[in-house]
Amino acid sequence: MVEDAEKVNADAIVNVRLTTSMVMQGAAEILAYGTAVKFR
Repeated sequence: MVEDAEKVNADAIVNVRLTTSMVMQGAAEILAYGTAVKFR
C-alpha cells in the first residue's frame, strides 16, 4: 500500500481498512486497503 501511494506521489494514506475471509479450513485471506491523499 505504501509503495503504491509513493508511486502516485501521495502524502498520506487515510481510512485504512482490513477485511478477512476464510478461503478454506486453516487458511484465511486478508485484504488491506486505504485512500491515498495529496495535501495542498
